[in-house]
Amino acid sequence: MAQHETWSGKISRKLIKKQHIIDVAAGRKKADLVLKNATYVNVFSGELATEDIAVTEGLIVGLGQYEGITEVDMTGRIVCPGFIDAHIHLESSLVSPAEFARAVLPHGTTTVITDPHEITNVMGTDGIDYMLSATQDLPLDVRFMIPSCVPASPLDESGANLDYRDVDSFFSHPRVQGLAEMMNFPGILTADSSTVAKIVASQAHHKKIDGHAPGLKGKELNAYIAAGVYSDHECSDMDDALLKLRRGQFIMIREGTAARNLEALIPLIQNEQYFDRCMFCTDDKHPSDLLEKGHIDHICRQAVALGADPIRTVQVACLHAARYFLLNNRGAIAPGYLADFAVVEDLKDFHVVTVYKKGQLVYDQGCVSDFPLPHIPEHLQGLALDTFHLPHLQAEDFADTRRRGLIGMVDGQIITEDRGYAEGVDTDRDILKMAVLERHKNTGHIGIGYLNGYGLKAGAVATSVSHDSHNIICVGTNDSDMAFASNRVAENHGGIVVVRDGKVLAELKLEIAGLMSRGTLPEVNDALENAKQKAHELGVNKQIDPFMTLSFMSLPVIPTLRLTTRGVVDVITQQYI
Repeated sequence: MAQHETWSGKISRKLIKKQHIIDVAAGRKKADLVLKNATYVNVFSGELATEDIAVTEGLIVGLGQYEGITEVDMTGRIVCPGFIDAHIHLESSLVSPAEFARAVLPHGTTTVITDPHEITNVMGTDGIDYMLSATQDLPLDVRFMIPSCVPASPLDESGANLDYRDVDSFFSHPRVQGLAEMMNFPGILTADSSTVAKIVASQAHHKKIDGHAPGLKGKELNAYIAAGVYSDHECSDMDDALLKLRRGQFIMIREGTAARNLEALIPLIQNEQYFDRCMFCTDDKHPSDLLEKGHIDHICRQAVALGADPIRTVQVACLHAARYFLLNNRGAIAPGYLADFAVVEDLKDFHVVTVYKKGQLVYDQGCVSDFPLPHIPEHLQGLALDTFHLPHLQAEDFADTRRRGLIGMVDGQIITEDRGYAEGVDTDRDILKMAVLERHKNTGHIGIGYLNGYGLKAGAVATSVSHDSHNIICVGTNDSDMAFASNRVAENHGGIVVVRDGKVLAELKLEIAGLMSRGTLPEVNDALENAKQKAHELGVNKQIDPFMTLSFMSLPVIPTLRLTTRGVVDVITQQYI
């Protein structure tokens, strides 16, 4: 009887709330908030309209003429739906989720779809639980795609090895939208049972499955899509994008820190027959980009500058992602939709003036409203701060006399080239030693290879941000500095270190799982920019990000060569060389 009364009480409260919404929409009662004289982007009709926007109970309830308890004149501004990032790894910002929210709210972002596979590769399912707790009730709506590849490939060594049984329960969480980027496309193509089982599990819950298959074509692409993969964010040219779009995939146009594909893919937005299959994402976004350029607003600004229609650009920035992820109450300004607004000065510069989340003012002309920090269970906090388990390293651990694969970096890209073999460091020819050190289970495994295109002339650089397993990756001109730099990263419980002759020139501590700092975004950015400067002073190629680009050199699912804890991998053949 008590359960029946509890359920009845919930129904009664919802009924009263719904009746109130109807009364306000019908004009019989005042709205909580009215944006008066609002010129807004109607993403359904593709035009600008000017009306009052009435908000009650966090929802848009009416467009027309309304009275509100609070009224704000929008004359001279343009109201856009809150922007949506269709695919991001929050860990890439190098700050906590709460600090990330403070960083992107001023740019009009009100919803992000995150894939927490960085921290999950370190902490297993505890990492997913950590991120769900760390994002609960933020003024930024954080939705989740559950990591599909932990580790990214069987050739990798991460802190966990998850199968469908480990992740299945997460699909029932109200903020989980589906299965994240299926990077292990070789597993799909060979119909590997453990890989396919994750897709089957997601589909059993009627969830989305995102893709990650750069350059896949022909029957292999057919097989990948037929398995149930609905999107791709790895397209770097129109040929690849159109091939996938024509086979039914949605294209996430990526413009992040390490990979920038907007300019190459701008024809997708310019063409009416393609643009409604597209959405924006950042994938990985470093602090300097967030502080200096922005977030989805920056992509909108760039798109319009490249010739895209402004209203069409807004549709790509909000409606299409909401529709794809079945977030049916956001991405538009219309009755029944969440009152998420990015108020901008114009549709050219997209300078964000104010931001509303569910009708609450969360950002106003330079100031983010205060909000309580989410509660993270103590045991999860403890686990996140203790993720380094490896022996103390000596220079001899990096000694090597064998020929090793030479990985060629490509300016402005995260793909690599096969540049043959090398037998030792040669700074005159820009050949450096690189190592990846297993740091999760104290195995002592160290993969050795060589790197071309990085430019370092002295010392060493090391970081615990190395996709996706996040072992320590180090590149250097000598074994002593490589050992010193790697040990320093472990002593700091994670981070980035630049050293020379056994001395630390710059460092950034990332104590949360070796991926995120407990500091503020400006603090983290200052330390990171100082580290970049010191790295460039040691000769690192100024056409690449010294740490973001390096972090991808160990990801064995992006062509052509990568380095793991066991050696250099040919991604195409999935063989060690």
